[in-house]
Amino acid sequence: MSLITRTTLTLPRTRLALRSFTCKTSSDPPPLIRSLTLPSQLAAEPVQIVAAPHISSSQFRSAIDSSLFKQWLKNMESESGILRDGSLALKRVLIQGVDMFEKRIGFLKFEADVVDKETGKKVPGIVFARGPAVAVLILLESEGKAYAVLTEQVRVPVGRIILELPAGMLDDDKGDFLGTAIREVEEEIGICLKQEDMVDLTAFLDQSTGCRIFPSPGGCDEELSLYLYRGQVDKELIDQLQGQETGLRDHGELIRVRVLPYEKLWRMTADAKVLTAIALYEMAKREGLLPPPENMNC
Repeated sequence: MSLITRTTLTLPRTRLALRSFTCKTSSDPPPLIRSLTLPSQLAAEPVQIVAAPHISSSQFRSAIDSSLFKQWLKNMESESGILRDGSLALKRVLIQGVDMFEKRIGFLKFEADVVDKETGKKVPGIVFARGPAVAVLILLESEGKAYAVLTEQVRVPVGRIILELPAGMLDDDKGDFLGTAIREVEEEIGICLKQEDMVDLTAFLDQSTGCRIFPSPGGCDEELSLYLYRGQVDKELIDQLQGQETGLRDHGELIRVRVLPYEKLWRMTADAKVLTAIALYEMAKREGLLPPPENMNC
């Protein structure tokens, strides 16, 4: 029961009526914490994995057990990882956000306290984890001219409609990059490709890179494999593809197929996947690394 009392204080030329009140307090649950010992930091204190107040216990467990989080830790301790030489130390990880894609984690947001041992200062460590993805540069040659097949999609994060390569995230932990690339092309473009006709453009990178591309390493862990398909087709197929509506509409994908002359492609889109694929394709072609284009039968 709340009690209300009135107290009158007399001050020079001022009379103030003050009302006291009672506050109902509740005991907050203790924060969710798990300790983790990393092989590279055996001599140091265990890393504290902490859940933000709004993260449930089930979300916390899912986050720690997810392939996204485990792969991030693996990258940290890899041969080229930032913990490898011992100059940096991981002290704490705060799990801030978990977005589920049905039964699996699609996106994971956390902040990692990584400290420079020499200065004691923290290195920027806000992470948006979404994991590996693929994209495909499709070049169709017809009547002596090359065309690029793109998707036109609504992209809410940038508030714009973007022309981009058909692309997608890996749906599981099996690491089937090529299979995912072929499936995304069929879903978003409506054509089926054969594995043996695909060229992994990122495989031409030096092995020290991991043969993957990091589009935004300052804030996101996404690693991208870029594939190339080149095919000879009739002009009729080019016309059929133009403007076709595709995508998984029940999943909210609003996709329209766009076909552009390849020579104009680099000027027509701000998609980093497209521009990177063009650079890799042109360099590989210049060095004679590409097979001849295939005849498309599908």
